[in-house]
Amino acid sequence: MRRDSIFFRLFQQSPQLLFDLLPTAPTNAAEYRFDSVAVKEPRFEIDGVFLPPDDDPTGTVFFVEVQFQKDERLCERLFGEAFLYFYRNRDRFADWQAVILYPSRNLEQTDVYPYRALLASDQVHRIYLDEVGDIRQVPLGVALMLLTTVEESQAPEAARFLLARAQQEAIETRRGIIEMITTIIVYKFGQLSRLEVETMLGLRLQETRVYQEAQTEEALRLVVRQLTRLLKQDLPESIQTQIQALPLPLLESLGEALLDFRQLSDLHDWLQHHPPQP
Repeated sequence: MRRDSIFFRLFQQSPQLLFDLLPTAPTNAAEYRFDSVAVKEPRFEIDGVFLPPDDDPTGTVFFVEVQFQKDERLCERLFGEAFLYFYRNRDRFADWQAVILYPSRNLEQTDVYPYRALLASDQVHRIYLDEVGDIRQVPLGVALMLLTTVEESQAPEAARFLLARAQQEAIETRRGIIEMITTIIVYKFGQLSRLEVETMLGLRLQETRVYQEAQTEEALRLVVRQLTRLLKQDLPESIQTQIQALPLPLLESLGEALLDFRQLSDLHDWLQHHPPQP
């Protein structure tokens, strides 16, 4: 289950969710925006950064790490990225804080002694989702985060409860919440059929964007894997870009047509005759 992408979609939809987990929040928390940045020389990828408004010279930048696997170099990487980014952007920010989201304490880095001062400070927050509270009682946005950690045996009931809570929200907010719940369940139960997932949630997912995205992504992976095996070579980047732009119906057609391909030019010719509709 790709929890990183789910959390980042949550933060993009509602940056306020991060501050719901912290003991204190900036007075202008509602004006923060979530972003991803790259720090070069050396190149670091910072997946989660919460940026204060551009017109706030006293703003604090928040670095976020969603950590669902044990990483014995997490602190080295996180603080290395944070310090380098803060150094490069010192004129923009007055302070920094870091937030690490764990499902539970047992996934923490074992040896954190060199970072004891930072970890004990008010600049670094370690959040353990299994200690946040009952999924039925916490704010709805936080409950969506907790849903990613719920055991499969309990996930359907929890999802249905959150769907019922979502009905009390405004229409636009409700749509985003339902979309996130279905995203989490589709990825958590990737082995189930569409009908089984529909029955589980009491929804019809075939028309929802999340289900179409999941189907398209699965078809894309399958087609690329089949083509790589069939042609006995990695696909050129330009070809991969064309395939990624295909909608689901054309991906399915390509999956049937590729059985007759013998060389890369066959694939190129097919793509030329089946461009994605604008």
